[in-house]
Amino acid sequence: MMPPAPLAVLQTNISPISSALILDCAGKPVDLGIPQVMGILNITPDSFSDGGRFINHDASLTRARQMVDEGASMIDIGGESTRPGARSVSVQEELDRVIPVIEALSTELPVPLSIDTSKATVMREAVGAGAGLINDVLALQAEGALAAAVDLSVPVCLMHMQGAPRTMQQSPEYLNVVEDVKDFLAERVKACLDAGVLRERILIDPGFGFGKTLEHNLALLKNLKRIGELKTPLLVGVSRKSMIGTLLGDVSVDKRLFGSIAAAVIAVLEGASIIRTHDIRATVDALKVTMAVTSS
Repeated sequence: MMPPAPLAVLQTNISPISSALILDCAGKPVDLGIPQVMGILNITPDSFSDGGRFINHDASLTRARQMVDEGASMIDIGGESTRPGARSVSVQEELDRVIPVIEALSTELPVPLSIDTSKATVMREAVGAGAGLINDVLALQAEGALAAAVDLSVPVCLMHMQGAPRTMQQSPEYLNVVEDVKDFLAERVKACLDAGVLRERILIDPGFGFGKTLEHNLALLKNLKRIGELKTPLLVGVSRKSMIGTLLGDVSVDKRLFGSIAAAVIAVLEGASIIRTHDIRATVDALKVTMAVTSS
């Protein structure tokens, strides 16, 4: 069976894409003029959805290849769970999990690899091994992270999180969640620009489920265009998250596919450039239909 065509096939009905919308991930370009799908590869024993499934090296490689075959245009590789209540891991443990996988996949796969980490040492080692993007839930606030991003000259994604993974869901509060998240991301974008990160290398992520109640998450999804006023491409990750389970009646993680797809479509209609997901084929198909309608 032939793998599904990428979303780029719809570009024939869209006006020419500006070069400013091309994200250069260490020589592997990603066209942000159309929505892209980022596959999640958790090399962890404790991630909320697929923890332990891909901790084995061969299993992780097989899953990455499968996601590309299903239409993923990026693979996000993480070696430390950031689910609510997750324990921290050492730098060496994280390196041991992710570096062999990045080394194996970076020369094999045609799509860029992203390293999902907040540790400067892991960023440097991962990019050295072939990663082309840094995805940081702490928005480069950890010691040495911003300097590493400047030195490595690859795109970075800055995410909003209130608190830390271990405690972030313990009664999060905001004056106005949309404006508070927007202000934080604006400040982090400015910090990156001031440090020497090029604007065309910056992505932002409102951080669904990271220190936010269901009401906060819904407000952010409804008002993504407000976050988009920062004129920085939006990455959105809502796949299988507890907000979906709650809305569907407290269903388990394995029953959240259809709700996740609905949220992904809404996110794209509200301006998201990249959807980070566990379920590649379903998301790619849904976004093909979405783009066919919106670009006709």
